[in-house]
Amino acid sequence: MPARPNAILAARRDNLHKRARIIQQIRAFFTQCAYLEVETPHRIPCNAPEEYILPQESGTAYLHTSPELCMKRLLAAGYTHIFQLCRCWRKDERGRKHLPEFTMLEWYCSPGNYLDLMCTCEELFCALVPEETLVWQGTTFQVKSPFERITLSQAFTRYAPISLQEAMQDDIFEEVYTDHVEPQLGTDRPTFVYDYPTDMAALARCRPDAPHLAERVELYLGGLELANGFSELVDPIEQRQRFYAALKCMQPEFPERMMPEPFLSELRHMPPSAGIALGVDRLVMLLTDAATIDAVVAFTPEEL
Repeated sequence: MPARPNAILAARRDNLHKRARIIQQIRAFFTQCAYLEVETPHRIPCNAPEEYILPQESGTAYLHTSPELCMKRLLAAGYTHIFQLCRCWRKDERGRKHLPEFTMLEWYCSPGNYLDLMCTCEELFCALVPEETLVWQGTTFQVKSPFERITLSQAFTRYAPISLQEAMQDDIFEEVYTDHVEPQLGTDRPTFVYDYPTDMAALARCRPDAPHLAERVELYLGGLELANGFSELVDPIEQRQRFYAALKCMQPEFPERMMPEPFLSELRHMPPSAGIALGVDRLVMLLTDAATIDAVVAFTPEEL
């Protein structure tokens, strides 16, 4: 007697068809905007050191946590508008909204800054939701320009029991942000949160008029973080210092020799630029009204 088809895999068929159409729409959007689609290696000698992101080992190298280092080297070589859809890996990330292997959309523009990223995000989302309303898990969201824009400090003032400065001083930023602020972001429409403390944006440029703040932005909808981007830091000396600071926090897991030297040596050639990474699996969750990320991928890690 033949074995029955896998019911869990079969149940995802509709979402996987929708996922394919969404990815086709994303490609069409950036192609129409004159962005060049690029492909960069997934297995690299080392990633950009970031305190809260753990890379996955692959023999003597690592799987990339993001394609950013190679894409920024393309910017330094004279490319101006590029995008990539690719698989990325981050160790020990698993949950209702997390996968250790996931799909990332990343794009860069040169010249550009984080304000340009916000505008392109709005245009992309409006193209994906032309009816201007989105229903996810019983809540209706308005998806039309302009999206809400709020600084991180304003978000703490509005939603948290203490200020951003107090949370940073008491070293409880993550707890307060996760429990009080994040669930309130994008509750009725997409929301940009921007202007983060400099030590929370290792690869971002500082605001010229407020050097304690970095030109970093995150996009939220329904309390779900969808994208993270910034005006790029193009000073190789400062970038090296920030990487060393991140590595110091990551010790003893990662030795100091793990520094992306080719990227740092070419960074001085990179013009004023901006880049952003958007989680495709989470985006598909929203657009298909899926409760978990498991429902919008062909296989979860546990099913392999």
